[in-house]
Amino acid sequence: MTFTVLIPARYGSTRFPGKPLAVIAGRTMIERVYAAAAASGARRVAVATDDERIATACRGFGAEVVMTAPDHVSGTDRLAEAATRLRLKDEEIVVNLQGDEPLLPPTLLAEAASSLDGEGAARMGTLATPVMDVAEVFEPNAVKVVCDRAGYALYFSRAPIPWERDGYAGAPRAPAEGTLRHLGIYAYRVGFLRIYPELEVSPLERLESLEQLRVLWNGYRIRVARASTLPGPGVDTPEDIGRVERALSRQ
Repeated sequence: MTFTVLIPARYGSTRFPGKPLAVIAGRTMIERVYAAAAASGARRVAVATDDERIATACRGFGAEVVMTAPDHVSGTDRLAEAATRLRLKDEEIVVNLQGDEPLLPPTLLAEAASSLDGEGAARMGTLATPVMDVAEVFEPNAVKVVCDRAGYALYFSRAPIPWERDGYAGAPRAPAEGTLRHLGIYAYRVGFLRIYPELEVSPLERLESLEQLRVLWNGYRIRVARASTLPGPGVDTPEDIGRVERALSRQ
C-alpha cells in the first residue's frame, strides 16, 4: 500500500498566530510534524500552505511545499487544492496530518491509510481509541464517535456519546462500554477530496464545529479503525508548548 501525507499549515491561527513556526526544543513545530510524516512510510510528504513565511521555513529543512489559496474554510478544502496541484490520481490515498501534532507517532499515519486499503464502501478513513477516563467523556475538546457493527461511523460529537442512561445518572465513575475517542487523522481517496469542497455544508457541522459531519450528512461513509497507540499532546495555544517539551524530555 502506498500513500501520500499532506500537512495543511496556516499562519493566522486565532488562538496562536504563527503556530507552525513556534520553536519546540530547538526545532519549529512544522519541522517536527514533517519529520513524523517522513518516518511513516509515505511515498511522498508535502506541506500545503498559503503563507510564504511557512513555505520558506519548510524549504529550509528540505520539505516539499504546495502553495494554496488563502481563503479555504477548512484544512480539507486546502488539501483538495494541494492534491490537484500535485497531480495525484483519483485512486491514490492521501492522509491529512494537522500541522499542530508534533508528537504524533508515525505508525498512526500508516494505520489511517490502511483503513482505506481495499475499502470499497467508504470514501474516507480515520482512527479512534477507547476512552478510559470518564472526564474525557464530558470534555468537549475530546471528540467521540459511534460506529455501526461493520466499523463505519454513525456520528461524531463533542458531547458524551453514547449516553449511558443509568450509568451517567448522578456522578458517573466510568465511561460507557465501547465509548470511542476520535483521533483527528484522516485518510481520503483523492477522487473524494476533489468532491468534498462542493458538498453541502451540514448544519450539524456548524453546530459541532466538526467538518467530518459534512461527509456523513451528504451520505458518504467513513471507516473507523482502532489506533494501536495514542498520540502525544497537540498544540492549540502557546501554553501547550511547555507541555510538549516536557513530553519530549520524557521520551
